[in-house]
Amino acid sequence: MHKVAQVELVVGLEVHVELATRSKMFSRAPNPAGRGVGVPAHDPAAPRKDRESCKDTSAGTAVPPNTLIDPTVLGLPGALPVMNRAAVEMSMMVGMALGCSIAPLSRWDRKSYFYPDLPKAYQISQYQLPLCFDGAVELGAGDGTLPARRIGIIRAHLEEDAGKLLHEAPGGGRIDHSIVDWNRAGTPLLEIVTQPDFRNADEVVEFAQMLRNICRFLGASEGVMQKGHMRFEPNINCVLTLDDGHTVRTPIVEVKNLNSFKSLRGAIEHERREQPGRWLEDGLTLGPGTKTTRGWDDAAGEGRTFPQRGKEDAHDYRYFPDPDLAPVVVDEAWRERIRAAIPELPAIRRQRYIGEYGLSGKEAAVLVENREVCLYYESTIEACIERGMDRSGAGRRAANMILQSGAKRANERAAGAEPVLVSDLGIRPEQIAGIIRLREDGAITSNTADELFGLLCSPHESEPADADPGEVAARRGLIVVRDDAAVSRWCEQAIAEQPQAAADVRAGKSQAIGRLVGAAMKASAGKGEAGAIRERLMVMLK
Repeated sequence: MHKVAQVELVVGLEVHVELATRSKMFSRAPNPAGRGVGVPAHDPAAPRKDRESCKDTSAGTAVPPNTLIDPTVLGLPGALPVMNRAAVEMSMMVGMALGCSIAPLSRWDRKSYFYPDLPKAYQISQYQLPLCFDGAVELGAGDGTLPARRIGIIRAHLEEDAGKLLHEAPGGGRIDHSIVDWNRAGTPLLEIVTQPDFRNADEVVEFAQMLRNICRFLGASEGVMQKGHMRFEPNINCVLTLDDGHTVRTPIVEVKNLNSFKSLRGAIEHERREQPGRWLEDGLTLGPGTKTTRGWDDAAGEGRTFPQRGKEDAHDYRYFPDPDLAPVVVDEAWRERIRAAIPELPAIRRQRYIGEYGLSGKEAAVLVENREVCLYYESTIEACIERGMDRSGAGRRAANMILQSGAKRANERAAGAEPVLVSDLGIRPEQIAGIIRLREDGAITSNTADELFGLLCSPHESEPADADPGEVAARRGLIVVRDDAAVSRWCEQAIAEQPQAAADVRAGKSQAIGRLVGAAMKASAGKGEAGAIRERLMVMLK
């Protein structure tokens, strides 16, 4: 009996991204993953409030089952599909961002299989000629926790989503059967398939997070995991080195429909632990007909995968060209117009923030994690520059205020509810720049800058939304007092309250000055400036 001496994990990833068009892939039925009426479906610059203006058609809300459908979605006789151009353009943008080539000609194929959530009994997809192919991205360019690694992209093709089987009644009631909701059927779905280049779960999760960020920056998807906007299906197997030096490859396991980074990591790590033991029991190795699909159950402990069915090979789907749809022909002019519309991507912005503003990798990564926060940060920088600050200093100070004062308020508001973005707090970039300018001029202290930030976050009962930071600071007594007599009075009070600290400073123990500065600041009720107080104390105690 052989023993397993070494295990090397091998993972490829399939990602299904629901595109945020207003209508479905081949019909005018509303898209449950769309952004809302009145917003150009492929406009990545659409403001957040407009993107949320049609929540009644968002997946996961209280839309009645089987209401976002039409004859085309259901495949009724005489109903013909019409391609959604916006979905094609979104897919091209994502493909370009992943380094893919864009096919000059791609076509639609019917993928035939029967399942209750697929009303036509076939899915319109792309098989032989996908829209995007042969790309690559680099991992490990973030905060330095992972080594650099190239991940190949085999293809990114367009298709339509299936519906959804429900195993509970609406409202959560128990039923002894399954019911089907076809609202999701026909949603534009971009399937991205990587090479099996991942060697650990950390790499897979980093790629998944990067892809989600790219899609959101491009406006291609809302990327709300709980609503199924992105679903991950890792293909996992292992290379086992045996005690006699021989190697064997375990069969591939595809774990289906993971919609969180936690479950993605858990499924991969579970399979790495379990596959060597399965091989020791059954001796099955990688080969035709050995691939299986498994589900994920995270209800107990670390979670586990469970068997579902054998995996079909391509010929089992009986692909053939869809006779009702013309091929997609992409000329050079169309390709270049889409390329020109791609904004600066998160990875490039992150490196620019590190180099230009001196941010740490972690700080830069947080700022580019969400598109709205990232653009809010850059607007704050520009507002600081308009107030006379140099770009480098503006970038550093804006980051500090957003990541400290802003993040604190966002966390407070998010307690027990959905996450709140700093950009949604109600304080405008121009107001943040005004606070930074006051702090740079020494008009307020760091503590009062934080207090002023909180006062300008709306809703606030006593401060209007367009309040000027300087006027608010003056009205509330937050401006630093520069009266020499007052500074001397605060210092004298601190020396009287802290005689031992004063004696230590006189004896040459300069670190004791901190206690005296703190006492003087307390005496000033926050109106003193710590640097001026420190200088005055040192003069008085010489």
